[in-house]
Amino acid sequence: MKIGMMIRSYRLQKGMSQGDIEKRTGLLRCYLSRVENGHTVPSLDTLSKIAHALDVPLAQFFSEDSLRHELDTQRLNDDELRFLTQIRRYSTNLNESDRKLLLAMVKKFAATATR
Repeated sequence: MKIGMMIRSYRLQKGMSQGDIEKRTGLLRCYLSRVENGHTVPSLDTLSKIAHALDVPLAQFFSEDSLRHELDTQRLNDDELRFLTQIRRYSTNLNESDRKLLLAMVKKFAATATR
């Protein structure tokens, strides 16, 4: 299980930067970077602080669903995940009609990009 990859995934899903986590936990951004990149394994206490900052239950890092989530996010690079996170964040304010319009536009862009 790659804890760092899961932390990065949850952080990006929530639209947070490493600086945001730093402010909420007191952990240095360079330390968080080392954890996310797999160079450092956080202690359980530190992982608990990170989970609290991400508003994710600590157990989420050890559940079967998290393993599946980790495998799913491995297919996306950081830029793709960041882009989808932004779309998700902004689309929550849209009504159903606007969401359908946005989806139709994305489909149209995708169709013309593959030609």
